[in-house]
Amino acid sequence: MATHGIRDKVAIVGMGCTPFGEHWDKSAEDLLVDANQEALASAGLTQDDVDAYWLGTMASGFSGQLLSRTLKLDYKPVTRVENFCATGSEAFRNACYAVASGAVDVAMAIGVEKLKDSGYSGLTSAAPPHDGTSVAITAPAAFGLLAPAYANMTGIDDEQLKDVITRIAWKNHYNGARNERAQFRKELSMDAIRNSPKVSGMLGVMDCSGVSDGSAAAIIVRAEDAYKYTDKPIFVKALSMVAGPGDGPMDPTFDYTSIREVVKCAENAYAEAGVKDPRSEFALAEVHDCFTPTELVLMEDLGFSEQGKAWRDVLDGKFDLQGELPVNPDGGLKSFGHPIGASGLRMLFECWLQLRREAPAERQIASIASGERTLGLTHNLGGRPGDCVSFISVVGTEPAA
Repeated sequence: MATHGIRDKVAIVGMGCTPFGEHWDKSAEDLLVDANQEALASAGLTQDDVDAYWLGTMASGFSGQLLSRTLKLDYKPVTRVENFCATGSEAFRNACYAVASGAVDVAMAIGVEKLKDSGYSGLTSAAPPHDGTSVAITAPAAFGLLAPAYANMTGIDDEQLKDVITRIAWKNHYNGARNERAQFRKELSMDAIRNSPKVSGMLGVMDCSGVSDGSAAAIIVRAEDAYKYTDKPIFVKALSMVAGPGDGPMDPTFDYTSIREVVKCAENAYAEAGVKDPRSEFALAEVHDCFTPTELVLMEDLGFSEQGKAWRDVLDGKFDLQGELPVNPDGGLKSFGHPIGASGLRMLFECWLQLRREAPAERQIASIASGERTLGLTHNLGGRPGDCVSFISVVGTEPAA
């Protein structure tokens, strides 16, 4: 955990999020403008009111000039950040710290990625020079290793496990079908998911998140100023970012049943936010479902299920939209795809809508509507099991007591 943390020191007062999808008719700059304008409008601000910007993008532009040129900013600081798939979350974290420190009054975190114009189905950035000892393995192959490892740990057979990961994809597509900003807005049958073409090991096409374009933005101010901008601010309770030593693939004790970086990241976030029982305290969780087995393992690493019991909770519908703890109620990466610089902020946007009770009625979470729960969680994972970074935010509607 960060030495002091910033619990209840900053608040989100505006957000914007574009639809995610194949935006052949829009550039990265167009998407940035759309997210920026929506965020400013939601907070009742103008461009001149923002003191500094943090831009998250992995491969859609270099330096802060991608944003300053696009928005025609009047000589203001723009910091471009990148941290694998947690890039959007990293922009948000840095903007929050800047406001909490007192360096700026109003900050914007904004992320963008254009992946569909490259003609390449995946990430387009080149790997830096290395010594040749890196593991040459694709993302589906790396995350696909979670599935047999989990089956071996729990003793369930392959057919049972296939039922579990199929239901995760089914759940997320069910949610995404009800979200106007999702890339894929169609419910899928269990059979269609189960029988989709194989990609790697147990994973089929429908077990993998898609490739998309998108942008999202958040405006952050000091908590004591939040009600000047909105009557429904969202307060930041915890921010946790963990970078692991990357030794998992070489460590004989690493068995792919748990992602250590996520466990440590969750411990830090819960300590800062004062969360004791995440399953009963969170109203929703947006997690990094890059592949269906990833979400399964995350349910245990984030403390939503007991070790070895998440598979049963998934089948019992505990994480459904109407379940005990809705997970990825917006459809997740599975329905949105994964434009790297925007995904973390897109997750936060769902917390923004839900906690402010502005989500559409068909996706509204009951525990929020009743006032029973007031906290949301977002989780980003960057890299691969055993060699990754992990980010968690905890946000809520109630200011410090």
